Amino acid sequence: MTDDGRSRVKTPLEVFLSVQQAVLETATDGIRKAAVIPNGLKGTASTKVGQTPSEVVYTENKLELLRYEPLTEHQHPVPVLIVYALINRPYILDLQSDRSIVRRLLEAGHDVYLIDWHEPSRLDRYLGLQDYVNRYIDNCVDEVRERSGRDAINVFGYCMGGTMSTIYAALHPEKVNALAVMATGLCFEDTGGVLELWGDEKYYDPRVVTDTYGNVPSEFLAAGFDLMDPVSNNVTKYVHLYDHLENEDFVKNFARMERWLTDGVDMAGKVYAEFIEDIYQNNLLYENELTIGGEHVDSTNIDMPLLQILGERDHLVLPEASKPFNDVVASDDVTTIEYPSGHVGLAMSNGVHRDVWPEVAEWFLEQSEHPMLADIIGQGVEKALGIDVETDVTVGDVDEIEIGIGDENSEIARAVVRRDATAIETFLEDVLDIEVGLDSGPTGIAVKVKTDEGIKTTVFEDIGEAIRTEVEEAVEHVDVAASYELEDVEGIGPTYAERLRSAGIDSVSELAISESAHIAEVAKTSEKLAGGWIGRAQKLVGAEESVNVGRKNPTGVDRQQGTEDD
Repeated sequence: MTDDGRSRVKTPLEVFLSVQQAVLETATDGIRKAAVIPNGLKGTASTKVGQTPSEVVYTENKLELLRYEPLTEHQHPVPVLIVYALINRPYILDLQSDRSIVRRLLEAGHDVYLIDWHEPSRLDRYLGLQDYVNRYIDNCVDEVRERSGRDAINVFGYCMGGTMSTIYAALHPEKVNALAVMATGLCFEDTGGVLELWGDEKYYDPRVVTDTYGNVPSEFLAAGFDLMDPVSNNVTKYVHLYDHLENEDFVKNFARMERWLTDGVDMAGKVYAEFIEDIYQNNLLYENELTIGGEHVDSTNIDMPLLQILGERDHLVLPEASKPFNDVVASDDVTTIEYPSGHVGLAMSNGVHRDVWPEVAEWFLEQSEHPMLADIIGQGVEKALGIDVETDVTVGDVDEIEIGIGDENSEIARAVVRRDATAIETFLEDVLDIEVGLDSGPTGIAVKVKTDEGIKTTVFEDIGEAIRTEVEEAVEHVDVAASYELEDVEGIGPTYAERLRSAGIDSVSELAISESAHIAEVAKTSEKLAGGWIGRAQKLVGAEESVNVGRKNPTGVDRQQGTEDD
């Protein structure tokens, strides 16, 4: 204070010294707190991550395709394939049960797969986008398509995995039912992001790094990310940890996160250079000028539903590096979710798992078709009786299904039943005074409908592993053609019948939906003779046609018009 009571203005030197003192005090406090942290972290090294059970269903080179065990009795028909980035490990998406994207999708009834790239060897340094997109991702997509019996599946990509997923969708749109990407860099045209600035060709040549190392070391990548926010990454977070050392859950969460941050993987040199040069520096994907393996990556091929999940505080991939891409795709079904979170927070924060992931799970469901088994039963009844059977299921009640029955004039009945073949059959039988049965054979499923006029059977082919398993394990077979024995088929005597039964062909209905080559092999006869048996079996059970359920509308019925295609 001055003599007249006014506040004295500090000199520049005094201001500088005050700031310096504050900085030193903060740093000293941080160092003191950091020194006691190791004792507080004892025992956290064994903290488990990625605990949701899964099995490896496909491998190629280093990659493993994981399929997670379901958490609901039934799963939605269109699976979700998660394409992770080539940096760090994918268990950030399954770090702990209450903050696991994988579990949120499983809890909502989705069938979830994930590509775990693992670490490339020195021999992999020449793997580029052509290898990762057109070979590895494409082969994994085909594996999931085959297992699910779907022509197209849902693809979800995170960070760099989102960029590769977008490229894949542009090159193979017929295989992608819906595309979702999170924290994904797609547009680098003066967005103001640090990555865009540092990666500018005026300052950075990725070929220098790849020529020096071959594959880009994980330590090199981690150091770059650390420097984007050095104080927060190296001081502030440890001070925050010190303040919560007595909170066991907080410490375990911190330990899991630190384990992931330090558990990096190297990146194949060629694909790293291509990403920096083509995606960041030259902005070729956004400009629709990118080519891979001589093929144009045309963004206007992306006509499927698109979802972008963005972090408002993402300093790695700013929203401005993602949102403009919505305007260059052909899809007229584009959804954007922005949330006040950072790059990793989109996968980890409590708020995101409370507010965002239920919405994402619902979005995936909206892009999926009806539950396959229920739809197959309904279509079989539609074919037999010429009426309309609709099915619907929601995320919240994945184990229940709503069934509506109607004709061209009015609705006959509607009810919510368990998503169980027996429950569905019972409802249809009670309302329509019919008998409904299922049979599973080597090539498909037969839906048999018995009325006063006889039996009518519709055979559904190419059903996929998931639906076949559901039928074989969950369905109590009600064989409405049980009055027929294999010996009732002209040409099948006791010897042939015994051979067929030994191979698991126990009924005339199963014979009717079998392939002649398979029957010829197990019965030890000619394929021509086996084909004759199958034809006569189909006549006995009333199987008039086969339906390939791989198509969008396998019955050819327009549900709104109520008519069949010619």
